[in-house]
Amino acid sequence: MRFQDAVVIVTGGGSGLGRAAVLRYAKEGAKVVVADIGEDRAQAVADEVIAAGGTAMAIACDISDEPSVAAMVDRTVAEYGKLDVMYANAGIPEPGFGFVPLEEMDLDAWNRNIAVNLTGAFLSTKHAVRVMKPAGKGSVVICSSAAGISAYPGWTGYTAAKHGVNGFVKAAALSAGRLGIRVNAVCPAHGMSTGFITGESSKDSHEQAAGGWDKTATEIPLKLDRAPNLDDTVGLVLFLSSDDATYMTGVSIAATDGGTLGKVALTVPSHIDQAQA
Repeated sequence: MRFQDAVVIVTGGGSGLGRAAVLRYAKEGAKVVVADIGEDRAQAVADEVIAAGGTAMAIACDISDEPSVAAMVDRTVAEYGKLDVMYANAGIPEPGFGFVPLEEMDLDAWNRNIAVNLTGAFLSTKHAVRVMKPAGKGSVVICSSAAGISAYPGWTGYTAAKHGVNGFVKAAALSAGRLGIRVNAVCPAHGMSTGFITGESSKDSHEQAAGGWDKTATEIPLKLDRAPNLDDTVGLVLFLSSDDATYMTGVSIAATDGGTLGKVALTVPSHIDQAQA
């Protein structure tokens, strides 16, 4: 197993993509710290791991608060003796979910968005590197977004924060690289948890929750017989965390985009469409 006896922190591990990652890390042998601002959610996921025969611990953490992040990392090392992987997954959606025009945006909402989605990634990385440094190795994976590559309409603060994350990954990789520590990011597009919006512990992606998957109706260019799901992104997270990606650092990879990010809004008939006409 790729993570046998490895120690992994997953922030935002109490629901959605974070929960799915916790279960996969544990299945591959890791001792997992489930960190979440909701302690009850974190404990519920840790209990799932323990019930399946794995090792897990729940910690309440606000990733926008440095003392909280530092305490989370220090408690992990005190309990398990080391930290091998930080999956900085926690994040929040755009206040108003894209329906608030730029000229009506609230400054406090903007600052909260940056504090969680960008500063939270910085603090998680900073304190992970701090304790990984003596070992001369380690991996940090940050959950960015397709909004870090393109823009989600109306999600102005979120898009700015996630573009900041992708820039941070490049710079952090240069700094941490001298210590043998890697820093990368995944940028999910499709297959995201419904819980990202609702805050509930959902196991389904938006596409799964909608039901009645029809590959001919979806706008995703890649036509597959099933909807994208959480594990499609988690597989990339685990790859970047593992020794399989030993020489990868400073990259932000589009996960589960299915070709969406490779097209423009212009309506241009393709040669395939013409051939089928």
